[in-house]
Amino acid sequence: MGKIIAIANQKGGVGKTTTSINLAASLATKGKKVLLIDADPQANATSGLGIDPKKINSSIYECLVDEYPMASSRNSTCVEKLDLVGSRIDLVGAELELVSKSSREHVMSRAIEPVRDEYDFILIDCSPSLGLITVNALTAADSVIIPVQAEYFALEGISKLLNTIRIIKSKLNPSIEIEGFLLTMYDARLRLANQIYEELKTHFGDMVFNTVIPRNIRLSEAPSHGLPAILYDAESKGATSHMLLAKELIAKNRNRKK
Repeated sequence: MGKIIAIANQKGGVGKTTTSINLAASLATKGKKVLLIDADPQANATSGLGIDPKKINSSIYECLVDEYPMASSRNSTCVEKLDLVGSRIDLVGAELELVSKSSREHVMSRAIEPVRDEYDFILIDCSPSLGLITVNALTAADSVIIPVQAEYFALEGISKLLNTIRIIKSKLNPSIEIEGFLLTMYDARLRLANQIYEELKTHFGDMVFNTVIPRNIRLSEAPSHGLPAILYDAESKGATSHMLLAKELIAKNRNRKK
C-alpha cells in the first residue's frame, strides 16, 4: 500500500512545488513507484514536469468534482516510474463545488484509494492555503512534509498549520503524522539560515529532516525546461540534495516498519 504524503504550508514561496517535483523524481530514480498529485490551481508541478495543463484530458479537478477515475487521469512523465495527476486553473472553483458533496473532506481520499496499491509513494503538492482542497489532501494523507524557508519570517504561520493538522487529526484523519520539517532555500553562508535550522531543531527535534535544500540556480532553472533537477543537471546541489532527501525518507519509513 502506497504511503500518501502531503507537502503543505499555507505560506507561499517556501518551495512546496520544487520539493514535490524533485522529491518525486528522486524517489522514482531510487526505484520507487511514485504518483505526484498536483493539487494547486497554479499547476506548476504539472508544467514543471513538462506537461501542458491545457492539453491533459482529465485533471485532479475532474477526479474531485466529477468523480472521474484517478486511474484514467494519470500521465506518464519524463521520469521512469513517476506518474502525474495534473492540475488546471479550473481547480480554483472546486472548493465551492465540493461544499455540497457528502463527506466533502474525504473526496480526495476516496479518489486515491483505487490506485493506492500501485505505488510506493503518493505525493500531494498542496496550494498555499488552508482551504478545502488542502484539507482534503491532509485528510487523505498518512503524513505531511512541511517545507520551511530559511528566512526571517520562516516560522510565521507554522503554528496555524500545526493547529489545522491537530484539528484534522482529531476530527477527520486520526492517523496523520508529521513526516518532517524541511528547510529550503538554505544558504550556509548566512548566519540567519543556520539560526533558523537550529531553532527548528530545538522546537521539533527529530521531526526536522537532516537534509536541507540549498538555494541553487539549476534548481530554479529546471522547471522552465519541464524537467526535475535530476534530469536537468544531475550534479547540481539542487539535484543531489533531493536525492539525499529521498534516501532519508526511504530510510525513515523502512525503520518505522521494523
